[in-house]
Amino acid sequence: MAVASFRSSDRLGYSSEIGQHPRRVRARKLSREVQVRFAQSDGTIRTEEGVVHVRPGDAIMTGVAGGQWRVSGAHFAKRYEAVPPTRAGETGTYLSLRNEILALRMTERFEVLLADGVSRLEGEAGDWLVDYGDGSLGIVSDAIFAATYEVLD
Repeated sequence: MAVASFRSSDRLGYSSEIGQHPRRVRARKLSREVQVRFAQSDGTIRTEEGVVHVRPGDAIMTGVAGGQWRVSGAHFAKRYEAVPPTRAGETGTYLSLRNEILALRMTERFEVLLADGVSRLEGEAGDWLVDYGDGSLGIVSDAIFAATYEVLD
């Protein structure tokens, strides 16, 4: 059985594939503190959804439950702000900004190819396919989605 596959475009704007889906919802990120360190060299991190490649300047996020994920350096400042005494660009505590996203709760297994063209995430039925509106897609488990987003419609 073929697995539904989605690809990040790295182009500004929501994908029509998600934006026009009849089950998609608009949601807003809740303000939550996370720990951040910035990659100093090329490497990989293990997320719950798969192995993700990191480049120098990418933010490596650690949530309250210990899960890790990457936010590219190009998108980080639009999604997070430093919590004093941390200064922007330093390792420390950051607060997620209340950005709107589009999301689709998936009914079967699926995968997402990230904009780097190498990193591939795998989602399960019940996970959310998230479109951040900046050309990047992600996968968020149902439990984490419920704890970190508010559905707007």
